[in-house]
Amino acid sequence: MNLEKRVYKKLLDVPKGQITTYGELAKAVGLKNGQRVIGKIMNNNPYPVIVPCHRVVMSTGKIGGYAYGEHIKTKMLSDEGIEIKNGKITSFDKKLFRF
Repeated sequence: MNLEKRVYKKLLDVPKGQITTYGELAKAVGLKNGQRVIGKIMNNNPYPVIVPCHRVVMSTGKIGGYAYGEHIKTKMLSDEGIEIKNGKITSFDKKLFRF
């Protein structure tokens, strides 16, 4: 299984209403300091309806980028019960999913 498929499969473990970080996801698939690689893989996600790449955020609590725009990512996360103020997730530690 190639890296992209491993990442997408691992991301399916993140439940609705929770988020993970680029770094956490990188570690979960065996990449050391692979945050940028994860970001590129998320940007090229061919299955955005199935693989919830919108649930991957920055380790600072900021929502980070999204191929369809940050406003769409914010809306999707909000619809899942994630509260966001000024582009940052409130209660970040409570919503963070660790593998």
